[in-house]
Amino acid sequence: MTTHFQMPVRIRFSHCDPAGIVFFPQYLVMTNALVEDWFNEGLQIDYAQMIAQRRIGLPIVKLDCEFSRPSQMGETIMLTLSVSAIGRRSISIDILGHCNGETRFRAKQVLVTTSLESGRSIDIPTDIANALAMFAPQPEFSEAQRS
Repeated sequence: MTTHFQMPVRIRFSHCDPAGIVFFPQYLVMTNALVEDWFNEGLQIDYAQMIAQRRIGLPIVKLDCEFSRPSQMGETIMLTLSVSAIGRRSISIDILGHCNGETRFRAKQVLVTTSLESGRSIDIPTDIANALAMFAPQPEFSEAQRS
């Protein structure tokens, strides 16, 4: 069972501020690209079709970020996505950005499936829910339960 999705990102000039480090909103652009790639490659759900033809959106409704160390132009950071919870209409994900053994940033996001026609939340469609099951968080067992 797959538990996470990873994507390397090369830090480019366009990601950086005048100090030569990643301008923090650029991390959100990177995490959005990570979610798109996760849908396309990890879940095998065509993200563009989901938006354009199916008219299903996946906006962030809750966001918590922690920035630990700066990233600089020329570095390649690894973005790792894992699912922390799957609800009827929402997906909670954790994203870790790391490079050379150092955590650069962490993000916790709650995404909600939304009708792009009505602007209201909708239940996660069955095909997406089935694909998400591969990434569902595994229950933790206590030592007593393992025996």
